[in-house]
Amino acid sequence: MDKLWRERLSVLELSTMRWSFEDDVIRYRDHGYRAIGVWRDKLSDFGESKGRELLEELGMSVSSLHWAGGFTGFDGRSHVEALCDALDAVHVASELQADCLVILAGSRAGHTRSHVRRLLVSALKEVAQQAAALGVQLALEPMHSGCAQDFSFLTNIPETLEVLASIDQSNSGQQSNLGIVFDCYHMAQDPRVLEWLPDITRHIRLVQCGDSKSTPNGLQNRCLLGHGRVPIAPIIQTIENNGYQGYYEVELLGEDVEEYDYDHLLKSSHQTLLRLTC
Repeated sequence: MDKLWRERLSVLELSTMRWSFEDDVIRYRDHGYRAIGVWRDKLSDFGESKGRELLEELGMSVSSLHWAGGFTGFDGRSHVEALCDALDAVHVASELQADCLVILAGSRAGHTRSHVRRLLVSALKEVAQQAAALGVQLALEPMHSGCAQDFSFLTNIPETLEVLASIDQSNSGQQSNLGIVFDCYHMAQDPRVLEWLPDITRHIRLVQCGDSKSTPNGLQNRCLLGHGRVPIAPIIQTIENNGYQGYYEVELLGEDVEEYDYDHLLKSSHQTLLRLTC
């Protein structure tokens, strides 16, 4: 496997929630990461213009912008409000030159599955059109059914790809700027993951590196990379061998990592990823 993939390691800011945006950018770089998964709230608190300048000054790329979506009304916003917010996020992603903008569908919120699917498809068509005009890739994220209730009604990859296909079919043959997030914590709990992963690699816009000691059930509880049940090294090997050229973004949160300070989490994750894939 080409070792250049190591230049595409990143960390999502949720992993260091108590640090500021400035702390994240500086400390991630100091620990050897070349990119950052930007959390919109942190960037907003710091200031978007200042944030762009800091990233440029330190030579840090943006692996992703998190997140937009929630088009089903699950968080108290109306469908129109969520759509407007997503369009704003597209502009921010473009200004940051983010590799992708992560989209969460939103929970069912009391609706039928057919209705929430229509809400999602309708919104994504409009967001994708704006994103295409600005050169922004969208990455729709499915989540494990054990912890998806408050965030997404999409809990498997086939259903997620069906949503994207329905949008692509209406784009009159234009090249798609729609793909998926492959979060190992959510999607690699399936023991057959290495069998079907080659078939979906072309759809992946972002790989999130997460591990767990048990199947997700309730709040997300990610453990240190390499300390759980997720076959991270074979997953990276498989994805790379099938042409993936995007980022590998570390995401750590939950009780199993709360005892560690953030510097330890960053150092451990970086060393583990390099060691597992030697």
